[in-house]
Amino acid sequence: MTRVRRPVVRWLRSAAIAFATLAGSSAAFAADRYALVVSGASGGPQYAQKYDAWRTAFVTLLRQKFGYPEDHVIVLSEEGSGSRKATRENVRAALTDLRRRVAHDDVVIVLTIGHGTAADSESAKFNLVGPDLSAGEWASLVKGIAGRLVFIDGTAASFPFLRQLAAPGRVILTATDSPGQQFETVFPEFLIKAFEESSADLDKNGKVSIWEAFLFASAAVKSWYEERGLLVTERPLLDDTGTGIGRDATPAPSSAEGALARTTFLQPDVMLPAGADTELERLLRRRAELESAIEQLRVQKPTITPQQYETELERLVTELARLDQQIRARQ
Repeated sequence: MTRVRRPVVRWLRSAAIAFATLAGSSAAFAADRYALVVSGASGGPQYAQKYDAWRTAFVTLLRQKFGYPEDHVIVLSEEGSGSRKATRENVRAALTDLRRRVAHDDVVIVLTIGHGTAADSESAKFNLVGPDLSAGEWASLVKGIAGRLVFIDGTAASFPFLRQLAAPGRVILTATDSPGQQFETVFPEFLIKAFEESSADLDKNGKVSIWEAFLFASAAVKSWYEERGLLVTERPLLDDTGTGIGRDATPAPSSAEGALARTTFLQPDVMLPAGADTELERLLRRRAELESAIEQLRVQKPTITPQQYETELERLVTELARLDQQIRARQ
C-alpha cells in the first residue's frame, strides 16, 4: 500500500502551525462572516427566558470569540430590546441587506430560535412576532445570497425547512427529521455549546466545524432525553449535498455527506494584518482556498486510491509552501 511520504506529512504539520501563528497576529478578515440570529414569538415567560439566553450566548460567541463586527451580526428578537423585533418585515429587510452586502467568498449564518409549526411538509412556519414566514418564503428570501449559507432551524417541526432550503453550496441543519415532531426542542442549546467545548473538536485542529458541532449537539440531545427517561422527540438532521434528504449523526456510507460541513466554520478562515496590501490579501485568500482543499481531500481519502491521494496532497502542499514564502516576504 502506497503511503504519503514522511517529508510531506512533516511539512504539512509545520505549515499548519505556521498558519495558526499567522492568523493569531491579524486584525481583519480576508473573507467576511455575517450572521442573522432570530428568536421569535416565545409563547410564554418560561420560553422567553430560555430563548433569550440562547440568543445572547450565540451572539456573544460570534462577537467576542470570533470577532464578528457589530454590523455583521443582525439580531431580531421578540421584545426588540437591543435589537429589532422579530417580525416578517424585519426578516425580509435583514435578508435583503445581506443579499446586497455578501460576496461570493463570504459565509452567512442564519439561526432561528423559538417555535415552529407544520401541518405537513409544505406548510412549515417559524413563529415570528405577528404574521409568520413559511419555509418556502424563507427559501425565496435567501435565494440571492451569494456566499455560503449555513441555515440552522432549531425549532420543532423544522424538517420541511431542510427540504425547502437545501441547495448546492449550502449547509442546512434542523432540530427534527419530520414535520410531525412538534415538541419543544433542546438542539439549539447544545449546538451553541459545541463551539465552546474542546471535546467537540474531533480532529483537534483548534476549531469546531459545523459538522463537528452537529455531531456534538446530536449526541447531547440524545443524552438529555435518556437522562430524564423521556421519549426522544427530536432527531437533528444535516444536509450539505443539496438533495434535501438530510442525514443524522450516525456513521454514513458516503464520504460526500458532511464534506462541506466539515470545512465550514463560524470563525474566519484567514485574518489579514492591519493595513495589509491587496496583494497580501490575494495571497492569504488563496492560502485559505488551499487549506480548504487539503481538508476536503482528507475527507475524500477513503474514496480514492492512495496514489491519487498522495499526488494531489503533494501538489497542494507544494503550492502552499510557495505561498508561505511570498506571504512572509510581504510582511
